Amino acid sequence: METLMEDEEYNWREVILPSLIPKVAEPELERETGERRRGRNILIAIDHGPNSKHAFDWVLLHLCRLADTIHLLHVVPNVHNEILYETTQILMEKLAVEALQVSMVKTVARIVEGHDVGKMVCKEAKRLKPVAVVMGTRGRSLLQSVLQGSVGEYCFHNCKSAPVIVVPSKEAGEESMI
Repeated sequence: METLMEDEEYNWREVILPSLIPKVAEPELERETGERRRGRNILIAIDHGPNSKHAFDWVLLHLCRLADTIHLLHVVPNVHNEILYETTQILMEKLAVEALQVSMVKTVARIVEGHDVGKMVCKEAKRLKPVAVVMGTRGRSLLQSVLQGSVGEYCFHNCKSAPVIVVPSKEAGEESMI
C-alpha cells in the first residue's frame, strides 16, 4: 500500500454534471440568517453500494436546506480508468438530479485517486471545510470492523475539520427513503 504524505498533492477529476440540471438562481431568503443565506457545504462519501445511496437520501431528508451545496466524493485507485470514471459519472449525475428535485440544492462531484479511502475523505474535508462529512456503513459486524478496520471509524477519529455522520445501513427490503 502506498503512503500518502500530508503535503503531497493528489490526483482527482472533477465530474462534469449534465446540462439537463437547470441553473437555479440563488434563493432569496430575506428572513433567514446570514449563515443560511450563504449556504453550507456538505461532503458525502459515496460508492456504488446501497448503503451509500441510503446515506445520500438521509442527507437530502434530514440535513439539506436551501442554498446548500452537496459535494459528492468517490475515491478510486486510478482516476484515469475511463470505465470506472464513466460509471461513477452516471451515478453522480443521477444523484445530482435527485438532489435538485428533492431538496433544491446544488451538487458538485469529484473523483479522487487514492488507496486509503479514509485518508482521502479526511483530506477533502480539510480542503472543503464542510458542516458535515456523511457516509454509509458497509454492513460489517462489530467483529469484522474491529479486525479489518472501517473507513467510517477512521474518519470519525481522524477528521478534524468537520463532524462525521455515519448513517446506519437501511433495513432489508427498503429500496429508498425518498
